[in-house]
Amino acid sequence: MLISFVIPCYRSENTLTQVVETIQNTVAQREGFEAELVLVNDASPDNTWGVICELHDRYNNVRGVNIAKNSGQQSAIMAGLRHSTGELVAVSDDDGQTPIETVFDFYDCMQKGGYDVVCADYQDRGKRSLFRKLGSWADNTMMQLFVEKPAGMKLSVYFLAKRFVVDEIVKYNNAYPHMEGLLIRTTRNIGNVPVNQKERASGSSGYNLRKLLSTWVNGLTTFSIKPLRLAVFFGMLMALIGFVIIIVLVIMKLTRSDMAIGWTSLVATNILIGGMLMLVLGVIGEYVGRIYLCLNQNPQYVVREVLEPENGRQGEQ
Repeated sequence: MLISFVIPCYRSENTLTQVVETIQNTVAQREGFEAELVLVNDASPDNTWGVICELHDRYNNVRGVNIAKNSGQQSAIMAGLRHSTGELVAVSDDDGQTPIETVFDFYDCMQKGGYDVVCADYQDRGKRSLFRKLGSWADNTMMQLFVEKPAGMKLSVYFLAKRFVVDEIVKYNNAYPHMEGLLIRTTRNIGNVPVNQKERASGSSGYNLRKLLSTWVNGLTTFSIKPLRLAVFFGMLMALIGFVIIIVLVIMKLTRSDMAIGWTSLVATNILIGGMLMLVLGVIGEYVGRIYLCLNQNPQYVVREVLEPENGRQGEQ
């Protein structure tokens, strides 16, 4: 059985070789399995593509995909999935933090439970900032509320999926792919394997505040219209509050002729209602903007070149 390992690469010239060697050694220890490595260079500014070229020359099962401009981790994963050929596909990272040597624990869990996808359930994420912890909590909560992820199910970008799941995922051609949302949209038959995240061997996370917020918004708006419904709810709520305030003020004015209605309450009400209107318009604008980009066929990524493995397997463009 062939397992394709899809690895999006960015600023990983010092870690990628170790990751590839770990995968090669892990698969070699299990009889009946072969590995295909799809290394996707997401226009990394360092020598990551040079390292991929070296690994392609060293191993006969490495496919290199070079993206013309930085498109983000999710789009790089999509590029890798489209160039994979294995009956099973594992997605991992390039910094050595993912315990990729546990991939056969995922396979055994898939076989035992009959799952279509098995995702990592991280028990220990190592030292992370409070901001990253809050971001993970917000992302998990968002997936449950807006994408209807079952409670207790863990999703991550370290997963093992069957071929039919990957074939369905890559049909998504619109901009702003979100891997966890695509998994949930394809199947709910997802299992989990508890793992511990390893310490980063070199460098630091490529996710800054802007990228984290962008990923969060993608998951929030790509596969759910609930934000629009929530905006309608807030609009109705504010209209009701405004109506109640008007009634109260009218009654107070009729019963207390000496009462002077001040500008403070008026300004506060206008600010509150104006803020909610801007929020609702912002949500609507986000959806309209994404519709516009999809209609313009904004590409997920652009491939500059592909290095095919020497074993002759051909991936899809």
